[in-house]
Formats: sequence, structure tokens, C-alpha cells
Amino acid sequence: MKRIVLALLLLVMSGCDSAAQNQPQTNQPLIETGQQLAAPKQALPFSFEVKPETFELFVESGGSRERASEPLPARRVEQLQKSEQEVSWSYPDDKLQVRIRQAADHLQITLTSTGTESFSWPLVKAPAYMLPLGEGKWIPAGDKVWQSFLREESLTFSESFSMRFFALNHEKYAIFYMVDNMFNNTLDFAVDPEISLRFTHEFPTINHDKSYSFRLYVTQNDPVQIAGLYKHIIQQQGEFATLAQKAAANPNVEKLYGAPHFYLWNKTFLSEDDVQWDALKKQLGDGFTDWLVQLLAGNKEDGQEAIAQLREIQQQDYIAPYQRKAIVDGLNYALRSRDFYDPQLFARVDDPKAKALIRKGVKQLNEVELYELNKRLLKSVLQDAVPAVEQWGDSDSTRLLEKMKAAGIARAWIGLPDWTAAYMKPAFIQQANDAGYLIATYDSYHSIHKEENPDWNTAIFADKSLYENATIEKKNGEKKGGFLQRGRLLNPTLSLPSVKQRMNEIMGNGVAFNSWFIDVDAAGEFHDDYSPEHPTTQAEDMQAKLARMDYIRDEWHMVIGSETGNDFASRSIAYAHGIETPVIRWADPDMRENKASPYYVGGYWAPAGDIPERYAKQVPIKDEYRHVYIDPAYSLPLFKLVYNDSVITSHHWEWDSLKIKGEVGTRMLYELLYNVPPLYHLNSRVWEAHHENIRQHLQVWAPFHQKAVQRPMTDFAVLTADRLVQKAAYGDDLQVVVNFSEHDFRYENKLVKAKSALILDGSARCIRWDASASRRK
Repeated sequence: MKRIVLALLLLVMSGCDSAAQNQPQTNQPLIETGQQLAAPKQALPFSFEVKPETFELFVESGGSRERASEPLPARRVEQLQKSEQEVSWSYPDDKLQVRIRQAADHLQITLTSTGTESFSWPLVKAPAYMLPLGEGKWIPAGDKVWQSFLREESLTFSESFSMRFFALNHEKYAIFYMVDNMFNNTLDFAVDPEISLRFTHEFPTINHDKSYSFRLYVTQNDPVQIAGLYKHIIQQQGEFATLAQKAAANPNVEKLYGAPHFYLWNKTFLSEDDVQWDALKKQLGDGFTDWLVQLLAGNKEDGQEAIAQLREIQQQDYIAPYQRKAIVDGLNYALRSRDFYDPQLFARVDDPKAKALIRKGVKQLNEVELYELNKRLLKSVLQDAVPAVEQWGDSDSTRLLEKMKAAGIARAWIGLPDWTAAYMKPAFIQQANDAGYLIATYDSYHSIHKEENPDWNTAIFADKSLYENATIEKKNGEKKGGFLQRGRLLNPTLSLPSVKQRMNEIMGNGVAFNSWFIDVDAAGEFHDDYSPEHPTTQAEDMQAKLARMDYIRDEWHMVIGSETGNDFASRSIAYAHGIETPVIRWADPDMRENKASPYYVGGYWAPAGDIPERYAKQVPIKDEYRHVYIDPAYSLPLFKLVYNDSVITSHHWEWDSLKIKGEVGTRMLYELLYNVPPLYHLNSRVWEAHHENIRQHLQVWAPFHQKAVQRPMTDFAVLTADRLVQKAAYGDDLQVVVNFSEHDFRYENKLVKAKSALILDGSARCIRWDASASRRK
């Protein structure tokens, strides 16, 4: 068949000059939906050529011709039509139609199913790739480590790609694919002899939209231009909102500016430090001990250990550390029980507040009131062996907050493992508010369990019909399993009444949260639900997740964050955890299963008052993963170049700033260069071990972030051949140069020592900061 050649003429217009682009966003939307912008200055003029039999696509720009898509096996072509503006055809054997339309600055490529269940196109190869994997990666096609990592890798596009594009780096320019339909797509990698990508779209039977499409641009071979092109497109589509716009609706958003992120682990009533252990044994009478044993009997292994130690210490004249942990765990478990109050055992309660709560009726108490009663009942038994109930747990809550303020931490985001921690000590939540901090609970509407577990309370819902009537089905009728294959997946389109019920219950208990963290909703994990009763597409799944985040944000005036923070959620959230350091190689058994491995990241369980090993244990990572996840030579600020002044992004909570042994200094430098809040898991012990280094880091990072986050990232450059010296610019007059290498470097006659950063704040300040001077490993 005769080859079809169409020329694409690009109109280059001067609608946005560089000065305008460098200005911070205003409080008003930059672009209204439907407004037309001039052609982006990042787009280059090009012509194209397509071979319908193999769907091979070429582009030519500046005299350089490159293949935009590799040839597929030859197919029979019918209905071939061409005009000055477009070409179209069908593959009758594949039941697919193709249309390529010429627009002012790009090709619009649309593939429509007339019966096929899936189709793979494009298949691309290039010398290198710039991909928004998390924050962004530069991947040379011939890199052996990347080849090993990506061999036979299949990625769900909506989850793994933080933005809806991928770019192919050729010698003279980049070919940029913007994905219009982000759902039901996978990217499969091959590595022989070099890395290539195959894009596959599935056409679900429950989805009436039977097409997927791309915008293809040619742009300069530069991450600033590539990200700038994408930003131009989403602004044109009305999909961009600045932090300033979000703060206009909720001024608490501004508390994120210059704020490190802390998860505080104080999910206990009593800590070991609260107990006078010599006095405790004297106060534990046989009657109360027997009652504790009854309450703990339902707590399986942990309860049995507490029971054993309660019995054991009666025969000893000392209490060993492991016994203290077991007994405190047991007491904390018992204090959560609605059966803790026994009228005969506590017949002579003198505490006025306890008496008032008893008169109200235990069954009528909300959770905060129940815990308050149980604490006072236990105090009546233990007497001087424990302090006043208002002081329980202070070492990991109120006193820790006071130490943070004394260390000069003026702003902070604080997250709790769940809202039960707030119920245990509601005064602490108010104290965090009074300190000027954001304080949030972890929440999730992802998994639902049939068997209730108070330690996994996000999977418990008041509406018990949801488990059978509102969970997601696969094509074969099986129910999809929840996280760790526990329980099932809740269909988000059926969740909003339960979201409202939960929010009313939590906030009705008088806890003063001003922020909310919702797991998974911004992670791009979308599902098709084939249930005949409630069929749901991935697009509907996404809209329902955005709707429940928006409800919590708007109805309860919360500063909203979520896991990962892919850009489909950028208008709903103000912060996200996971784009900067994602979960590292979830399926590696050395990290997740083999407890003897030096790379084992730890389990989820921890004794009372401790941080689970999964979050607190410092571990090295394998060389391959360092190359892929940590090595700055392969990192690009693609997300920051688009969203720096829109969404504040940090690390996944499994990989906080201290987690990776041998890489803490590198990650501190990364946090400066990319304007990323450090994230820490804290209790009193971790604070004592690391507070000085945290303080030193924040002295430099916090004022830098407070200024930089209110501006767009305007430039990024790699300054050395080994890619280990890099520069980022924010607005017109704020720059940071980071030297990740072992050698000193001079930038504009200023010394940037090895393992250090140079901050240039206009003409006012020149700050040098040395990560290698930190005492942290």
C-alpha cells in the first residue's frame, strides 16, 4: 500500500513570555475550563509520517527524523481515508479504528474499539526516557541496572505515573506523549537489547467509552521544557490550582509552608515511664488481677503474654523490662474495653468525673468518654503507682510537643496512626492546634473487614451490609481482596454515607483535628467493579474518591493529604506522602519476608509506646534499588516543575528521612534541592537520639521551603557530566545548588563543597550547608 505522508505545520505564538511564567500564581484561577491558550512555547514544529499496515510513526523536526513508534506486525487495513488535516483507517481483524488528526501544535491520535478487548500501541524505543515515575526519572535505555530492574516489569499507568505523559529522549529533541484516557492502561517494559516500552489499553465491557487517545508533541530534550509543556496543557484544561488558591479557601494550608512532617506514635494510655513499678505490684489485688485476666483472654497471643506476666510478677521481687512491656500492653488493651467497668469491683469510686460518667451509663458514652472513665477507674486501683490521668502518656505527646517547640520548630504537620490516639488524649490534639501545628489522623476507606479488629479500625464500618453489598467484584465474580489480602475492597461510589457517618462520629467526640490524611485515594489505584448490582468503571472510582476527599476538605475545613498524590488529585489535596520516595520494591522477599536478611524492613507490630520496626528500623537497601530509587543522577524534578506551588510532596511513611542506612545525608540534600519536607517517625526515644540533627537540618530547610513553596519551580539543570551537581530555581531570585559528589565544585565563583548545598536567595543571602557534617549516618 502506498505510504501516507502528512505534514504538520505548527503556529508558534508569543502568548506566554518567560517573565510571565516566572511569576508566582495569583489567587484566581490562571485558566478557566474551555479557554484557549496560545501554542506553548515548549512545542517545536514538526511533520509526521505514518504507515497504517504496521502503525509505524515517524516525526521530523529541524531536519532530524525519528521513529515515534516502532512497527507492529503487519495488519490488514480497511477504510483508509486522508485529508489535509487527518488520516484514519481500521483494522478489521482486530476490530479497531485509528484516527490521527492534525492540531495546531500536536497530533491527536485516537484508537477506538469496535469489538477488541485490548490493544497495544505505541511500542517505543529511544536512547533514554524521562518518565514521571514518582517525582521523575531519567532512564538511559542502555543502563544495565535499570535493565535488570525493569526486565519484564508491567506497571499500571494510573498508579506508577504521577502525571499523564511519557517522553522519549532522542539526540535532537524529545517526543512527548500526553495520555488523554488514564484508565485501564499498562506499560510493559522489555530490555533486550535496550529498554523499550509497550503501552496497552484494555476496553472493559462495563465501560461505554471504547477509545483511548494521545496528544503527541515534539519539544526540547530538557526536563524543564517537557514539564513546562505538560503544565501548559493542564492549565489550558483548567486542572491546576495553586496552594495560594487553596489557602484562600482554608488559611490553615499556609501552616504547611516550611513545615516538616512527623508521625507521632503515642497510641497508648500508659507508657512504661508512667508506672512506679515497685508500687504497682502492691496495688494489684487478686480481684482486680482476675478481672484483667478475663478482659485479656480475648486478645489471643498478646493477651496471653500479659496474663502470664501478671501472674509471674507476684512470685518475684523485681519486674524485668520484658515483663513491663507485656503488662503495659495488657493494661492499654483493657482500657479500650467497654466492659472494663464492673459495678462490684469498682463499688467505691471517689473520683467525681468517673462517678458522673457512670451515672450517664457506660453504653451511652462515646469513645472519648469511655476512655476517660476507664483511665480514672484504673487510677482508683493503682493509686500512687501512676500519676494523675491527665499526665498519662505525656512523654510521647505533650512533653514531646514542648521539646519540638523549644527546638525552634515553628510549623509542623503531625500525623497520628489513627483517631483512637486522639481519643486517648484529646487535650494533646488541642495543644498541637495551639502550637500552630497541623494535626491529622490517618484514615482509609480502602479495605473492609468482616471480622472487626480495633487495631485496624479504618476497616470497620457502622453499616454492616457493606461487606456483602458494596464490595468490588472481578470479571469472574470473585471479590477483590483488601490490603494484604485481608477482607475486601470497598466500592468508593457506595462509600460516601459511611464517610459522613465516620466524620460525624470522630469530630463529634470533640477532637480538634485540622488536617486529614486519607490513604490510597490519591495513589491512582482504580478498579472496575463487575458486580451486576453496582457496576463501576475506573473513571467513576476516581471521581468517587475525589468526592469523598473534597467532602472532608470542604465540610470539615480540613487540610487534606493522601498517599502518593498523583496529579489527578492535585486540586483536592494540599500535601501527599509517597511521590518523593515510594514504597521500595514491595515484592522483594529479603525486604518483606526474610527476617534474617539485613534488608528486612521490619514488621507492623510494636509494643505499647514503640514505633513499629516497619517505620523505625534503619536498614540499607540493595545497590540496584539505590541506583533506581535514591541515586540523584537518575532523579528529575518533573512533578515539582509542574506542581511545586500546588501540592507539597514528601516520602512514603515506610521510607522516612532516617530509614535508609547510609543515605540520610543524600536525602537531606535531596530535600533541599527538590523542596521536599523531611518526614520522621517520632516518639520520645527517637527524638532524644536525633533531635539535634533534625534541628540543624530544619534551621536551613524550613525558611527555604517556606519561601520556595509559594513559587513555581522555574529551572532545573545538571551541572556536571556525572550528573551529581544540580541546580534548581524557584521564582526569579531563589536558587539552590547541590553537590552530591565526593568532590568540591565551583558555581559562579562560589564554592560548593562535596556533599553540600549552596542557597542563593537574591542578593541578600548566600547560605552554605554541609550534609556531611551531620552526625546522622
